[in-house]
Amino acid sequence: MFSYRHAFHAGSHADILKHLTLLHLVEYLQEKPGALTIVDTHAGAGIYNLEDGFAKVSNEAEGGIFRLQKYIESSTKSDAPLAESIKKYLECIQAENADANLSVYPGSPFILARLLRPQDRLKLFELHPKEIDILRHNIQQLPEAKQIDVYAEDSFARLKGLLPPPSRRGLVLIDPSYEDKQDYRYLETALEEALQRFATGCYAVWYPIISRRESSALPDRMKKIAAADHRSWLHTELRVENAPGERRLQASGMFVINPPWTLEKHLSEALPILVKALGLNDGAKFLLKSFEA
Repeated sequence: MFSYRHAFHAGSHADILKHLTLLHLVEYLQEKPGALTIVDTHAGAGIYNLEDGFAKVSNEAEGGIFRLQKYIESSTKSDAPLAESIKKYLECIQAENADANLSVYPGSPFILARLLRPQDRLKLFELHPKEIDILRHNIQQLPEAKQIDVYAEDSFARLKGLLPPPSRRGLVLIDPSYEDKQDYRYLETALEEALQRFATGCYAVWYPIISRRESSALPDRMKKIAAADHRSWLHTELRVENAPGERRLQASGMFVINPPWTLEKHLSEALPILVKALGLNDGAKFLLKSFEA
């Protein structure tokens, strides 16, 4: 269960899809002045060194954030249009680095922490015995630390107890490792319970697209969960290559329940650029579907 470390995938194409989506969700929800409670169910260490450790071993950032950065730099020289959401995402990543050379990559806890307004709260969950200590240390260094709660608990079991938040405004990011195939079942149960308690919350689920029955079935399962509560949804996927037999992650997806109406437009502008920037062969493509309840 504890062999998975977020650092292995820091700055990957999967992180780009997840964090670009997450940034817009927060931006939209913060248009109203009311307090926003954000929950990250599987936080990891919070921020990662791309030049050392697990991130350097896997080197997934080379096919992710570094590849995107090079593409954008070449596009800028040719005056090619840049999607606003990609621009904001890159600014967010660059803000954690002292110069133009990216040496660290912020995970969702740091991205979310930097976006907090004084009235907002962030709740982070992590069960990995080593990751949780690193996460606590990293969060304590932030000016926003007093607005952040860190839990060494099972987020699937604890989530419903946090809902609805006092302000009745909340965003929940669910992104387990799926290392244990039971995560799929735990996720579905937690999502059903959360919607029963807080039907109007925004729920963003990240998942890997891998050769596993549970992975293939997950989007349809989430559509059924959303339909049972008469909720709108948005489903997007990003594939950077189609190389059967390769063990590396080639695609991932995001499923958002109660998405802001602006999200589809932002993704429709960003995804074609991500396919061009990150695609490794003709199998690179994206999917974007939505349903209005």
